[in-house]
Amino acid sequence: MTKVAVVEIDGCLASSAAITYDVLATANRISATKRARFEVTTLRYGPRRSSGHLRGVDLVIVPGLGSASADELELKLSSPACRRARDMLAAAFEDGAMLAASCASSFLLAETGLLDGKRATTTWWFAPLFRQRYPNVNLMTERMVVADWPIATAGAAMAQMDLMLAVVARFAGPDIAKGCANYLLLDERRSQAPFMAINYLASQDPKVARAEKWVRNNIARDFAIEDVAAAVGLAPRTFARRIASVCGVSPIQFVQRIRIETARSLLETTRLSVEQIAREVGYAEPSTLRRLIRRATRHSPRHFRSAG
Repeated sequence: MTKVAVVEIDGCLASSAAITYDVLATANRISATKRARFEVTTLRYGPRRSSGHLRGVDLVIVPGLGSASADELELKLSSPACRRARDMLAAAFEDGAMLAASCASSFLLAETGLLDGKRATTTWWFAPLFRQRYPNVNLMTERMVVADWPIATAGAAMAQMDLMLAVVARFAGPDIAKGCANYLLLDERRSQAPFMAINYLASQDPKVARAEKWVRNNIARDFAIEDVAAAVGLAPRTFARRIASVCGVSPIQFVQRIRIETARSLLETTRLSVEQIAREVGYAEPSTLRRLIRRATRHSPRHFRSAG
């Protein structure tokens, strides 16, 4: 049996915590054996004190912190509750426990230093702050789950579902994880990319925001990355570093994201043909647009037309 401690920090995301308990309970319920696969305890960290202990725990799970903004998250990370939880996580890991966290809680794992030199993910809109605070972590923003055991991290709030399926697969086996997904009607989602709004990320840096606006204003043109960099007054290498820091992508991917996002909007809101839309967003060949949309979203253009 796997002994699991769920750490609820004051103000944590209620839905994230509920998903954690529901998936573990479902795994126990559908297990072919009479013995439960997971024994779950809860630890709560508040402004003044914490409850419980972590002796003999195999896995510690931290649901989302429930922070709505970067300023709120930074304030919360400096709170007594988070500092105590951070120290507890480091001690539990040293004692042999594995760790799992989603959304802003991945910041808490990074605070321990245990993610340095390792791969991780977090909610996509906090990615610029994460890169700034933890430059030694290999952040993979597009990934929904990075399960590099003994530590696993997941993306935005509802990625807790994906994290929990990874937990069940690791500790109870892929068949039970699949059973949980079927029982709870959970779809497998490998990437946050379809949900990432490039304009939101770009808005966090004035130069990148100007670049985004320039690309949108010139989207039908065949331009080079050097043209975008020059338009915002940056050398190409500096521009590439700035884009990577803020958006987690290369300049080419930055432009492609804007073009795909615009094409998707046109598919959903107009009756223009794919050939016409391709020209509208700067692609001479419709096949190029079809390929990029499928690669980015795992859907064909027709999917977005029917959804519009």
